[in-house]
Amino acid sequence: MRPRVNFRSELVFVRAFYQDIARWAADDPARWAPWVAPCPIKASECATKKSRSGVKSRMDQRTRTQLPLLPALLRAVDRQRKDAEARITAARATPDGGRFLMAGEEFERCRSGQAGRVYATEVATDRRRNLTHEEEAAFWSWATVEVLRHTGIRIEEMLELTHHSFIAYTLPTTGEVVPMLQVAPSKTDAERLLLVSPELAEVLTAVIFRVRAGNVALPLVSAYDVFEQTWSPPMPFLFQRRYGTEDRPLTRSYIRECLVATSQSAQITVAGDPLEWRPHDFRRIFVTDAIRSGLPPHIAAKICGHAALDTTMGYAAIYPEDVISHHRAFIARRRTERPSEEYRELTATEWKEFLSHFELRKVALGTCGRDYATPCQHENACVRCPLLLVDPAQMPRLQEIHGNLIDRLQEAKDQGWLGEVAAIETTLAAAAQKLEAMRDRAAQPSTVHLGMPDIRRDAGRSSTNSEH
Repeated sequence: MRPRVNFRSELVFVRAFYQDIARWAADDPARWAPWVAPCPIKASECATKKSRSGVKSRMDQRTRTQLPLLPALLRAVDRQRKDAEARITAARATPDGGRFLMAGEEFERCRSGQAGRVYATEVATDRRRNLTHEEEAAFWSWATVEVLRHTGIRIEEMLELTHHSFIAYTLPTTGEVVPMLQVAPSKTDAERLLLVSPELAEVLTAVIFRVRAGNVALPLVSAYDVFEQTWSPPMPFLFQRRYGTEDRPLTRSYIRECLVATSQSAQITVAGDPLEWRPHDFRRIFVTDAIRSGLPPHIAAKICGHAALDTTMGYAAIYPEDVISHHRAFIARRRTERPSEEYRELTATEWKEFLSHFELRKVALGTCGRDYATPCQHENACVRCPLLLVDPAQMPRLQEIHGNLIDRLQEAKDQGWLGEVAAIETTLAAAAQKLEAMRDRAAQPSTVHLGMPDIRRDAGRSSTNSEH
């Protein structure tokens, strides 16, 4: 048995029931107070943030798995459609009771069924197959995959496409006429227009040619909306098929059945498990591929019909290499916007000036930590400078300077040089701090060289295969 994925919804119902009783008891204590009891379910157990993060993680992993395998699925649905067309064509050319060979399999033509359906029996397994149903399912699987991957629309939006959905749009700048596909309002109650690419135009042309079946116009059929629970007026829907003696629009259950059969025949596996393709998978793949290709997220949100940009980014599965490539592109754009003088080649004079700065960092009491191209704020009075990195080996020199400063301070006081007294006192305080820093550094243990580490044969994982 598998664990329930949405068990938190049941916990919410139970917790809400306990809270309702407590609220009713506040309004009518005589009736409901005896039934009040502490709720056994905590508020943290009903939190959905962690579960929503888990769902997003599973969706992203599914998209990252399916996106590289999309070309294999396209080849599979195209091959399945062509094989089904070849089988039914060969069966129609064979009289009843005759046999024909197709793709290494031998079939025996059966008598035609109702509404001209073609049946054949596999000679090897003696299994009777409805070739008309197989050909229809293979065609609509191919059409569904192609339309969904090129547009990223929802399955209900695809099934509501009609012959009137095609609009000729004239570009205001060049006057060129481009075909557009009008998507009817569905989830957000807002219609939108999508550009019809040449690949999508070929698929829609094949759909229209099949549905027309040699007639001048597409049949008018009524579709039932399971959400609104209403019937639409008769319209020339693109996704419709002949069912018996009447034309019916395709349903979402039929599309799912076709994709399940396609997934089984494609035999695309991940880690040994067969991969099942669902209609909404192509919407996530479309958004992820569009954003990875450089389409701005707000444009992708407009194409997909999302009211909020966060919804679109929730569909996109970000790859680690995408983060690196986008960061590099950001750096390249930033460099193009900055002055070109910052990226020119260095001259010999500039490089010599740069090296001379580091040559001048060595002073009597240690090392100067002043940055390149910054002036010396203390006019080379290193004893006062806080950027001086003192050297403990120069402690006798600093003690001598400290003693000399004490003598100079006494002389200045005796002579009444008050300006010199203030300057010497500042230098004397800085020298005392430097002496304390030297003593601290001298008290620290010296660095011990441990040598280069070696890897023992029994440490970690080892393999006898030289390739690993």
